[in-house]
Amino acid sequence: MPSREAELAANLAAVRERVAKACATVGRSADEVTLIAVTKTFPASDVRLLAGLGVTDVAENRDQEASAKADECRDLPLTWHFVGQVQTNKARSVVSYADVVHSIDRERLVTALSRAAVRADRSIRCLVQVALDDAEGRGGIRPDGVPALADALASAPGLSLGGVMAVAPLGGDPARAFARLADVAAAVRKSHPEANMISAGMSGDMEEAIACGATHVRVGTALLGGRRAIVR
Repeated sequence: MPSREAELAANLAAVRERVAKACATVGRSADEVTLIAVTKTFPASDVRLLAGLGVTDVAENRDQEASAKADECRDLPLTWHFVGQVQTNKARSVVSYADVVHSIDRERLVTALSRAAVRADRSIRCLVQVALDDAEGRGGIRPDGVPALADALASAPGLSLGGVMAVAPLGGDPARAFARLADVAAAVRKSHPEANMISAGMSGDMEEAIACGATHVRVGTALLGGRRAIVR
């Protein structure tokens, strides 16, 4: 049996090759795309191994797991991304370790995170999560609500507007969904030129996301394997 490090190294090489090929297909440089390793349900030891292999960006989606894992890995030079839905009462905890929050979908959350960031003397980069379908429970704000929320984020103390994020609709055409997200992102940049992040694409649809301009892809299964039991 190969070691876990060897397994992760092989997976990482395969993912990076996919990113490079997807970029080449549409005339982009692979350097334009940041790989975010989604390590939810996997132990901090995997985070350490990935960091040793050159991964610099790590994502989590549950505050309890994320806070413990980030604390255990606080000696590593990592950028921590929070990609799950944020409850306003968890804002203070999330701000304590997250450098980037991808899931801003309401002004009440902007207020809570801003307060927590100011209190902690931190600057948190935030993305507006865009809903590309009407599915409930996945978070996100409809495209017509994005401009006002982006304005609120851009003016909130302790926060900065990084751009937009979305998840492709289940069972839908990811290319079509990400093309729509690209239009939303372009509209945001007209008012906020610095908001150039497009967080889109996961293990199964990163190629379509990259073709539509994704700057950050969130990869879990293709990198770490099938999900394990929730880490406590």
